[in-house]
Amino acid sequence: MKPLEVKNIVKSYDKTLALSDVSFSMNEGEIYGLLGPNGAGKSTMINIISGLITKDAGQVLIQGHDLDKEMRTAKSLLGVVPQELAIYPDLSGRANVSFFGSLYGLSGNELKKSVEEVLEFVGLTDRAKDLAKTYSGGMKRRLNMACGMVHRPKLLILDEPTVGIDPQSRKHIMDALVKLHDEGMNILYTTHYMEEAQALCKRIAIMDQGQMIAQGTLSDLRGLLNEKRNIVLSVDSPVKAGLLEEIEGVYDVSFSNGSVLIKGDDSTELIKRLIDTLNRENIDIRDMRIEEINLEDIFLGLTGRKLRD
Repeated sequence: MKPLEVKNIVKSYDKTLALSDVSFSMNEGEIYGLLGPNGAGKSTMINIISGLITKDAGQVLIQGHDLDKEMRTAKSLLGVVPQELAIYPDLSGRANVSFFGSLYGLSGNELKKSVEEVLEFVGLTDRAKDLAKTYSGGMKRRLNMACGMVHRPKLLILDEPTVGIDPQSRKHIMDALVKLHDEGMNILYTTHYMEEAQALCKRIAIMDQGQMIAQGTLSDLRGLLNEKRNIVLSVDSPVKAGLLEEIEGVYDVSFSNGSVLIKGDDSTELIKRLIDTLNRENIDIRDMRIEEINLEDIFLGLTGRKLRD
């Protein structure tokens, strides 16, 4: 039985279509990435799955339970860690987690045991007695995560869980997610950090303008842009601005520590054009290598490079 099935979801706000026939599903025991630029419809999709807003059409199944027909059962199987902190600043860390555990029906020794376990899991045992308002940003994010998973849900939804936090807290959260995955928890993960999604997620879905435009493994997604490659050059002298960008088949150029990263077509013709251009400028190529495109390249290739505000 799949932990999550989303079928043909449609949602409009007044006359604006936010989601148009969106479908995807998760397999048991996987971290599934849901990505998209601002305004793509991710938050609307997460809110529908969480039962916070109603859809116009379609179906959401959580462990086979229809969210419309069996809402209480379906929602009891969910844990949600929202992007906006859902904690009470004037309660201690322990009291916050205990409160959310009680909302999911935990009580007595079962509640106490689960609260202590999850506080230890997110690294907050030493600060559990302190008020949440005294926590750093990273600690609040970890507390937010503890509140969403205290009842050990079958499906954990994390919406931008590492936004705006310090590297140590970010690493702790990433390590915790890997451990949860190893223990068999199903995780739906949204983020704007492409390296996180590439490292964590077995399969990835990319949304744009309310539609599902691509989904699959990283290898599947690379296949959608298999004509693109990254070419890394090490050169013996500076390359003037704009020189390589004008070459046919090049769509982006960046510089770092004497190396030139060129994003362009996967063709021998492009390599020849690059070599000819640099030779004309008396620039020697010390080294050249061709790399597979990463998730960020795929994301930008599918959704475009224009800013979304």
